[in-house]
Amino acid sequence: MRKLTHDEISVNRSSLDQIHTVKKLPVYVLLNSIRSSYNVGSIFRTSDAVMIEKLILTGYTPHPPLPANLQNARAVISSESSSGKSLTSIKGKDSSLQQDQEFRMPTQTGNKDVLKTALGSTQSVKWEYIKNPIDAVKDLKSKGIKICALELTENSKPYYDPTLYNFPLCLVVGNEITGVSQEILDLCDYSIEIPQYGIKQSLNVAVAYGIAIFEMRKVFDSLVNVK
Repeated sequence: MRKLTHDEISVNRSSLDQIHTVKKLPVYVLLNSIRSSYNVGSIFRTSDAVMIEKLILTGYTPHPPLPANLQNARAVISSESSSGKSLTSIKGKDSSLQQDQEFRMPTQTGNKDVLKTALGSTQSVKWEYIKNPIDAVKDLKSKGIKICALELTENSKPYYDPTLYNFPLCLVVGNEITGVSQEILDLCDYSIEIPQYGIKQSLNVAVAYGIAIFEMRKVFDSLVNVK
């Protein structure tokens, strides 16, 4: 066999100008205070690969830098306009956009380290920053969207059970150490888990997300007969 060249691979990939024509996976992904900017960047890249509906960054999750002319913006709302062009808008006052003292994360201007692993996917994936994850979850639930936590709970179901996924839905991904907060779990409709067969209790958060979201994409494609 022969490995494909970059140009050959690019022929079957969408460009930023074409991204609005891609059949999106109707899944909102909420990051609940992810600590590592590299994990966030990796999640952006995976989100581009499956083309999710939107990535919602909450708590002290690092977000991509704002454009230079919006360095003093008080909240990140969206990275994509209705025309599909990349932009960032502002809304309301949020004291959380001051530097996080525990993790030294410059949340007001964004974290450039996110871009290192995202490799341009912050431009193709629609994203939003909301300080309070509870507000984000409640807003989604008010729209009839089911909330699924990627977390080990007493009622967790295997991630590969296709009957779990009624789209659209929201997948909540938690902190690297503490996982999804109990406050958010109390609002979730159900939880999924990835079986472990070794001595560790869990996978890296970006790896676990990749496994779960690609399973959702597989289920969605089978439902709409997309190849």
